[in-house]
Amino acid sequence: MILLDVVDDDRSRSLPSRGMPIQLDHMILPVADLDASIEFYTDILGCTYEGEREPFSVIRVTPDFTLQLAPWGTEGGVHLAFALLRAEFDAAFDRIKAAGMPYGDSFHAVGNMQGPGDEVGSHGSGKATYVFDPNGHLVEIRHYEA
Repeated sequence: MILLDVVDDDRSRSLPSRGMPIQLDHMILPVADLDASIEFYTDILGCTYEGEREPFSVIRVTPDFTLQLAPWGTEGGVHLAFALLRAEFDAAFDRIKAAGMPYGDSFHAVGNMQGPGDEVGSHGSGKATYVFDPNGHLVEIRHYEA
């Protein structure tokens, strides 16, 4: 039996697994400019637009994860980090540069036009570049060294 540790009111307890590891299925991302957002996540990052599921526009990121763009307006501030294979990272970074988008080598240095930088992610150290999407959300693209 697999156990998950959960913190509840400063007490730790274990819960039995339901047979499937927890993974993120989808995320609702508020956007101010829907068309520019679809273009960014598809043309720049290389994700797939799957159409409308009212009130959302669905972007397929992986076979198991979608972004649901919600046209509710936003001032930005969400951080999304995408791990890519090296070739996909290079292609996305080239598209960012070709589009003239400000980028940086750290989350606090977007616009310094340097990168990629060395950053730690969920699989350890890797190379990362940061950019803002059209809504002011901080987008990190990264790859891990083999």
